[in-house]
Amino acid sequence: MEKQTQKLNLFDTIMIVSGSMIGSGIFIVSADMMRVLGSPFWVLMCWIISGVITLFAALSYGELAGMMPNAGGQFIYLKRAFGKLTAFVYGWTVFTVIQTGVIAAVAVAFAKFMAVFFTVFDDKNIVISISNFSISTTQLLGVSSILFLTYLNTLGINNGKIIQRVFTTTKIIALFAIILIGIFFARKYNFWENNMKLSFFEINNTAVNSSSINLLLSALGVALIGALFSSDAWNNVTFIAGEIKNPQKNIPLGLLIGVLIVTVLYVLANVAYFMLLPAMGSINGQTILDRGIAFAQNDRVGTAAMGAVFGNISVYIMAALIVISTFGCNNGLILSGARLFHSMANEGLFFKQAGVLNKNNVPAKALWIQAFWASILCLSGSYGSLLDYCTFASLVFYIVTISAIFYLRKKEPNTLRPYKAFGYPIIPALYILIAGFICVDLLIFKPQNTFLGLAIMAIGIPIYYFFNKKNVTT
Repeated sequence: MEKQTQKLNLFDTIMIVSGSMIGSGIFIVSADMMRVLGSPFWVLMCWIISGVITLFAALSYGELAGMMPNAGGQFIYLKRAFGKLTAFVYGWTVFTVIQTGVIAAVAVAFAKFMAVFFTVFDDKNIVISISNFSISTTQLLGVSSILFLTYLNTLGINNGKIIQRVFTTTKIIALFAIILIGIFFARKYNFWENNMKLSFFEINNTAVNSSSINLLLSALGVALIGALFSSDAWNNVTFIAGEIKNPQKNIPLGLLIGVLIVTVLYVLANVAYFMLLPAMGSINGQTILDRGIAFAQNDRVGTAAMGAVFGNISVYIMAALIVISTFGCNNGLILSGARLFHSMANEGLFFKQAGVLNKNNVPAKALWIQAFWASILCLSGSYGSLLDYCTFASLVFYIVTISAIFYLRKKEPNTLRPYKAFGYPIIPALYILIAGFICVDLLIFKPQNTFLGLAIMAIGIPIYYFFNKKNVTT
């Protein structure tokens, strides 16, 4: 196999981390979080908690990335610590839902906001309809964007690098602009003071005390899913370690800086929302201010916040921003995800052709296999449900991977560790405890989704033995 060229520096690593994290979630999910929690204070706390535990995970992953600076990232870490079966079940879940499902969802979000400018792509514009199955122009544009970005990435790592630099820089600047607008125009309104008044002591209009602590914890666990989903995909950079210069240093630093940038932007963006809009409102409200954050039209909180300042033109401003954001996000997901499947193929645990590099030193066939399945999910319309099912599975794999730090410290005490997990053992242990609590919370309050997530993981076990048997017989 031809050796891949290391062309990504620290700046590119940071852009991939932050660019893969920032999609459309930050502009939308705060509405649902507000409805679940009924408290601006606790919504902000959710974003802070999500950022802190994501940062804890990123700091912990740095040690594994420094030990194993190979393409495949989390798959390689799990294989070394717990064997091929665990690693394959992770890779299987990433391929079937986590990576490809997110790519599909982000592509559809991209297409939906393109429809603001080109109404032909409205999701009510159905092209094919057979019984209960239909395909809209929105889905077709989503698929087209996946195929276009995949093609660009098959031409070489430089194409993906340039797209990531331009689009991630643009959306970071745009998010920062929203924050400044919120701060500048806050004096025009009196929402911040009213929104935060006594909210520390209330959850859904119920006073927080010893008898309501269970209500608070359950609501926080459910609301955190939106914030965690918006902060996910930070680990994608580990998949492309083979193409990063000095990965032992640049991956841990890139994870730390990238996650920190996004966490600060997310918290401040929500502060801006609460400065520009009332937290609660009425589902029957006629204006942006009447509906507030909780009942923003189509949950488009970012658009509502800008609408309070710029009026109707804000629809186009935010649509343009989300188009840029989702396009750049998907580039990072597509670029990195294929490297995981390439690594699996080299271990004999994926389609053999996915392990081949093309003349541009990129795993083109792995890219196209990923694009094919993401496109199927896009057309099926099932990506939203699949993402819900596997949020739980994704957290489980983060817990298992961070547990590998403790296991490998004991199993391989003399292995060179260029970077050691910050705050070990407290910070990795805290992440496991907090993520474990969220998983238990989901098992109790969203049992259908979590058990279906477990089912998708379980299906990977017999498939592993199929691939393993095939390797033995060939």
